[in-house]
Formats: sequence, structure tokens, C-alpha cells
Amino acid sequence: MKQDILNKHLDVRAFAQSSGTLAEESLLAGYGRLMLETQGLGAENHVKWSARGALQLDSAGAEQIWLHLKVDALVPLTCQRCLLPADMAIAIDQSYRFVDSEELAEQQDAQAEEDVLALRPDFSLAELIEDEVLMALPLLPLHDACPVPVKLEAVDPGFDAAFEEKRQPFAVLAKLKIGKPD
Repeated sequence: MKQDILNKHLDVRAFAQSSGTLAEESLLAGYGRLMLETQGLGAENHVKWSARGALQLDSAGAEQIWLHLKVDALVPLTCQRCLLPADMAIAIDQSYRFVDSEELAEQQDAQAEEDVLALRPDFSLAELIEDEVLMALPLLPLHDACPVPVKLEAVDPGFDAAFEEKRQPFAVLAKLKIGKPD
């Protein structure tokens, strides 16, 4: 594995002009924010990714800079039903069009089907991969079928008794009435 590819900044313009391609398997441990989400689990899991740069012509004939990214990862999260680790398969196939400024990217991103990003000299492919995997994580991770029986209800024996006592809230007051013996 070539961890140095992810640790360097990518010149997206040059990458697209050369129709560059990169592909690698990196360890989940190399992505700090993902490791926080997994609570340290799965550090040895692989994140398989590939990136391809391209120049494409728009309808006016101007060259546009594109980056196509594919990511496959297995991210261990905590199942919210049984509270045991659950491996979530993440698959990303996303394209990005690059423009010259943040303002232009913000303006065009709302109307474009693809993601529009600003060209930056400090562009990090690792951060993009990590951002995409984080956004693809389920809000509520669950096993398809939990490996242990899950108790989906809680019964407190004292609950019904307390409820019965509260059905007659004025019974205690009736006993306090003057002239009425216990």
C-alpha cells in the first residue's frame, strides 16, 4: 500500500489534464474522523478506492475539470438495536466538477446534479474520501438480523401496582375527612 498518495495534496488540474488514475487500498486506521465514528473498531479494515481525472467539454465548448471517485469500505458501527458491532458496507461512486473559486462552486453546486468543488492548491484526496464515507454512514446503524435475541420491551413489576394506586387519587383525602373513622 502506498500511504504517501493519500498524505500528499493532489493537483486536480494536472491530474485531470493527464487523465490520471489512482487506485489503492488503505487502512481505516489512516482516517482519524472515521476512527472516532467506529470508536476505534476496525482499524485493520481496508478502504478500497480509485480516482480518475478527466477534462470534459461543457455545452459551450469550454474544458471542465472532473474527478471521478469510487470507494468501497466496511465500517464497524454499533447496532442501535442490540448494541453489538455491526459492519456497514459503504459503496460510493461520485463525480465532482471543479471550478476556480469557492463562490462559483457554492453558486453552481445548488443547481448541478454533480458535486461542484473549488480548485485549491491544498486539495486532499484523503479528506474527500473520508468526507464521502462519513456522509454515507447510516444515521441509525442496524444489523439486518441481530446476532442475539433483542428484548424490545421492558416490564417493571412495580409499574402496574403504582398505576393501580394512582387510580383513586382522592381516596387518601376521603380518609382524612372529619368524622369518618379509619
